Amino acid sequence: MTRTYSPKAAEQKHDWLVIDATDVVLGRLASHAAVLLRGKHKTTFAPHMDMGDYVIVINADKVVLTANKADQKRDYRHSGYPGGLRSVNYTELLEKNPERAVEKAIRGMLPKNSLGADQFRKLKVYRGAEHPHAAQQPTPYTFGQVAQ
Repeated sequence: MTRTYSPKAAEQKHDWLVIDATDVVLGRLASHAAVLLRGKHKTTFAPHMDMGDYVIVINADKVVLTANKADQKRDYRHSGYPGGLRSVNYTELLEKNPERAVEKAIRGMLPKNSLGADQFRKLKVYRGAEHPHAAQQPTPYTFGQVAQ
């Protein structure tokens, strides 16, 4: 009889990866980062456990949107009060707060429960090329094909 392998909490190993978002399409960046945060790229993946790696995204201000999405796509947020819906198009959002645009895209691809919240906490997004996580010795992550 063959037993199904189930990973133990003590066996988890969380690596640190750094992704350079320069000239990378936002959706492709988000899907790769979500896979890394969930741990689906590992052979020990279990959907009920946080097996993913820490992901650092640098140069978030240089991320690209295809077609006319920068002008037509809108970011919505609500204050919780009546009439508190605010929206801004992605051109303005990428100028003022590119970290929010990247975080919003990646959060949408993670599970909508406490496990997804734990995985999202392992995401670090920075506007420029500098990040304070050099002590963790992150390894660079490269995409297979990023041509638009």
